[in-house]
Amino acid sequence: MTRFLLRRGAFLIATMLVVSLLVFVLNEATPGDVARKVLGPYASAEQVALLTEELGLDRPVLVRYGDWLADLASGALGTSTLYKAPVAEVLWDRLANTALLAALAFALIVPLSLILGVAAGVREASPLDRSLSLAAVLATSIPEFASGALFVSVFAIGLGWLPGTAPLSPEGVWSPAAQLVLPVAVIVLYDVGYVMRMVRASMVEVMREPYIRAARLRGLSPAAVILRHALPNALITPINVVLLQINYLITGVVVVEAVFAYPGFGRMMLEAALGQDVALIEAGALIAVFIAVATQALGDGVAMALNPRIRVS
Repeated sequence: MTRFLLRRGAFLIATMLVVSLLVFVLNEATPGDVARKVLGPYASAEQVALLTEELGLDRPVLVRYGDWLADLASGALGTSTLYKAPVAEVLWDRLANTALLAALAFALIVPLSLILGVAAGVREASPLDRSLSLAAVLATSIPEFASGALFVSVFAIGLGWLPGTAPLSPEGVWSPAAQLVLPVAVIVLYDVGYVMRMVRASMVEVMREPYIRAARLRGLSPAAVILRHALPNALITPINVVLLQINYLITGVVVVEAVFAYPGFGRMMLEAALGQDVALIEAGALIAVFIAVATQALGDGVAMALNPRIRVS
């Protein structure tokens, strides 16, 4: 396990360095580009040249990259030109909002996926299995913007039960809790179908194993066979899929946040890209890569804990 953690730590550091270099080069390789993005398309050539010299953008790329890494290590992420605030302040505020949305969705996705996936997997080819599988395919086939628009039309405009946006503002008629209902519902509807199908496929495979038949022949109850023998082994494969949903829920719900005007990390990155906010794009990209690599390592670690054969190998 120690060797695994060391290898994963080294891989994480190497990945972050490579990505940081690529992000930096793509955003700042050409002198004047950053100054032009900061000042806008209508700035004069003299203004661009003056800011380029002031920010040191005429220095070699590797020298600027080294200084940028030093600033990152000290926590100096720069100032967002789009939000007119320190990047760290904007970044952590939006990450906290997305973490709240992700936690609520994850708390519903995991139990629902497990219950539905196990129910379908232990009754392969039954009417229940076919119905749940069809519902899962339909749920994952509907784009998030379409289900979001449908939910807003029905529950916000038609019935008036819930707000159609989620700015997380405590002021107004709707509480922040009510504002979270529709975004969470859209994410859960889309993601449960995908994870449930992974659990169902793994459960079907495990239920065909000889040790399951042996457990039944020993007279164990169906619940004991499923909970004690089938489910722990069936979770080994889907556990990576389940944990990778953390990455999706934090960095991949851009459409949901845009549809509901939710002040989250994904929407922030979209606005930063459209507004050419270089400092915010660079910091946000590193955060996204770190979350992706860390969740993959977490999934591998949990798989090792569940399967002794992986630890031995």
